[in-house]
Amino acid sequence: MLPDERLGELEHFMDLASKSGHELRAYDDALDFVAGRRDADRRVAKLAQLFPRGAADPKLRGLLKAPLYPYQAEGALFAVRAGRALIGDDMGLGKTIQAIAATEILARHFGVSKVLVVCPTSLKYQWQSEIMHFSGRKGENAARVINGGRAQRQRDYALDDFCKITNYEKLSPDLDLIAAWAPDLVIVDEAQRVKNWNTIAARALKRVDSPYAIVLTGTPLENKLEELISIVQFVDQHRLGPTWKLLHEHQVKDDAGRVTGYTGLEKIGQTLAPIMIRRRKSEVLKQLPSRTDQNLLVPMTEMQMLYHQENADVVARIVLRWRKTGFLSDKDQRRLTCALQNMRMSCNSTYLLDQDTDHGVKADELAALFEDLFAEPEAKAVVFSQWTRTHEIIIRRLERLGLGYISFHGGVPSEKRPALVERFRDDPACRVFLSTDAGSTGLNLQHASTLVNMDLPWNPAILEQRIARIHRMGQARPVRVINFVAKGTIEEGMLSVLAFKRSLSAGILDGGGGEISLGGSRLNRFMKDVENVTGRMGEGEAVTPAEEVRNIGAAGDAGSGEDANADLNIEAGEMTLIQADGAGASPREVGPNPWQALVQIGEQFVAALAATHDPSAPAHPWIERDPATGAQNLKMPLPPPETARQLADALSALADSLRAKIA
Repeated sequence: MLPDERLGELEHFMDLASKSGHELRAYDDALDFVAGRRDADRRVAKLAQLFPRGAADPKLRGLLKAPLYPYQAEGALFAVRAGRALIGDDMGLGKTIQAIAATEILARHFGVSKVLVVCPTSLKYQWQSEIMHFSGRKGENAARVINGGRAQRQRDYALDDFCKITNYEKLSPDLDLIAAWAPDLVIVDEAQRVKNWNTIAARALKRVDSPYAIVLTGTPLENKLEELISIVQFVDQHRLGPTWKLLHEHQVKDDAGRVTGYTGLEKIGQTLAPIMIRRRKSEVLKQLPSRTDQNLLVPMTEMQMLYHQENADVVARIVLRWRKTGFLSDKDQRRLTCALQNMRMSCNSTYLLDQDTDHGVKADELAALFEDLFAEPEAKAVVFSQWTRTHEIIIRRLERLGLGYISFHGGVPSEKRPALVERFRDDPACRVFLSTDAGSTGLNLQHASTLVNMDLPWNPAILEQRIARIHRMGQARPVRVINFVAKGTIEEGMLSVLAFKRSLSAGILDGGGGEISLGGSRLNRFMKDVENVTGRMGEGEAVTPAEEVRNIGAAGDAGSGEDANADLNIEAGEMTLIQADGAGASPREVGPNPWQALVQIGEQFVAALAATHDPSAPAHPWIERDPATGAQNLKMPLPPPETARQLADALSALADSLRAKIA
């Protein structure tokens, strides 16, 4: 036993002992521990010199391009002091900005020059955007998203970047590349999404070596002891001691040996205090602004991008025609309006354009957001979309999660509307109010404090009307507004130039103008707005079919990880199962109905197969053509292993039944 105050003398003692001829055994883990404590003491001393007033120090105000609230500055300093830390604040308290602030302190004062961010696929571009926005770092080397095949990722890891952003499922195949790059700091976001930490991704993460680490999770950890243990092991492998001992001390079991609860959690909290900081919203309520707005960038799937690009090509041809002639017929104007709307609808899901499919990321991200948000018993949310079909895909996720909801749209009779609002206000089980813009005026929904825009209206005035449903007199809590924006699409173009804000364009494209017939300066203004929006859509990489497989039979919440990704390769009449090297956009658990997965796979397989025989059909993302021979290959995603097992069991039982009847 060595008292903390004597750690600094250990090195001198070891030197004396070795010179005196005594046998001395010093194991690497013990030396690493002592070195870590010594480094921590030096960091604490240096931080006290740099920021003598702690979280209230004026120098912290200019650290980022946005001011830090006192609790955020405290969180950033805590992470730097600890060196390896877990920030477990409630959702909406800005864990990302705390991690970025801690990164900047470590970069400017403690020699950190390589940062690896590990997050769900759907959040990679969001991290890139926020690092560049808040840190003020410019250029591709500031924050690079790791994408593409193995060769592309090798090239990306060879580049001299400050920050690289990857996803959980790329960790295992890229461990050698990460080790060669040797990050100084690893930031792990949405750690709770990998619920089963005994997965390939989780095991790979524990093998990523770095002096500093910051883990971010908003899910209450005290109810999930096994998950907490594994997450903490990445931060500090010795902190909680042997897992069997910890579980034995804190698990409560019934007579059959089933775990029914936990006890003595306050002791675990005390043990974690040096490495974990957790603030609840109620604790920092006075520091929060009355309203915060967040644009959440999400990727598109390949099928979505196909629909989006087809309509973008129509828009480009019509814009080119207008440039040449300065005139558009009524027919072209209607085609243009329709194509623009189709581009927007494809950003939510292919279901809005083709009800036989549902390819999209937004609804699953919303489900993941709700899982965090509704950990707070009284939390409620309002979700806006211009289209009722968006409601339908959201309702599927809500029903899988067992969440009560209201669906409000123009088809709801006026006499029934007050009862719907009352139910949302008074029924604790009714957590979500889904609304089209029919509910953007005249409704008082201030018992919710979170508003999600699945799609942005053309007219900012309509956007503010939506927000005013909850951000109004009588609202006792800070309001959080989240706008889902599809990366590399018309939505990003709308966001970047704030075009279509004039009442003319807004009326036409928000459904208020019906058919249009423009000419002269009105047409010119309209077309220039179209050019501005479609010309600034940005770039984005589509989620591949192997990555999208998590949606098939998905329950809408987190799951096992990359081992769920597999492809079916059908070539020259042969069928083989191959493991996919693909990243899942936040893995999900398997849903309760394997037949649903089989039906959906079958429908998609038939659609892909039909495309191979129709030269006029648009390119299908599952079809690959050999450039040398012209032979076509069909690669389709399979469901996660648990769903596949359920399907195999069900089909096997069906086959046995049929054989018995034949016999």
